[in-house]
Amino acid sequence: MTSTPDADGGLVRAFPTPGTLLGTAYRDLYLAAEGSDNQKATIGDPSLLPKPWDPPTCRNRYLRAELWEWLDEVVLWINHEYVWDPEGMIPPCWPHHPHVVHELAVLADQRRRVGLALDSNGLEEWHRYTLPGFLDRLRDRLKAHCDQDHQPWPSRGRSARHTDERQCQRRKDSFAGDLRLSQPAEPFAPASSRLSLLNTQTGETADP
Repeated sequence: MTSTPDADGGLVRAFPTPGTLLGTAYRDLYLAAEGSDNQKATIGDPSLLPKPWDPPTCRNRYLRAELWEWLDEVVLWINHEYVWDPEGMIPPCWPHHPHVVHELAVLADQRRRVGLALDSNGLEEWHRYTLPGFLDRLRDRLKAHCDQDHQPWPSRGRSARHTDERQCQRRKDSFAGDLRLSQPAEPFAPASSRLSLLNTQTGETADP
């Protein structure tokens, strides 16, 4: 059987490249982990850096817009390169499904990372476990709700009841009741460290 080239002129398409702002964010994360002391000092607190695999941390509107554009390109790429069965496709309404957004961001980041590796081990893991796991969870959670058009969230009613003021107060009362049954509150003081001498022959410790 003779393979037919893709309409773009090749048998396969390249993984989408993140934009300039995303590239800067990834560079800062790399320097925060692997850079020199001066570079780490310049970066500052690494916990405050935007992490594209966790979209809520990308607070800059321009970075966030670039992230959405990249993830949309990744969705088109996955659907074209890896999905044969129509039921396994990531639906066009994916931005309306928060669980898909969260998982897709991780999926895209891990594919980006393995593309930078100097061997194929990471890509094999992505093919064998990461991508199939994502697609399986996608089918299990969406089922047939969004086969053609996006459907309203089936769990909206239950979620509304969960966040209802009365239900919130009931949970708070339960938390308070648990605290009343616990040990009396005492000022927390971490145990002070004490220097001890170890006898390497007997294993016994003694005060200096």
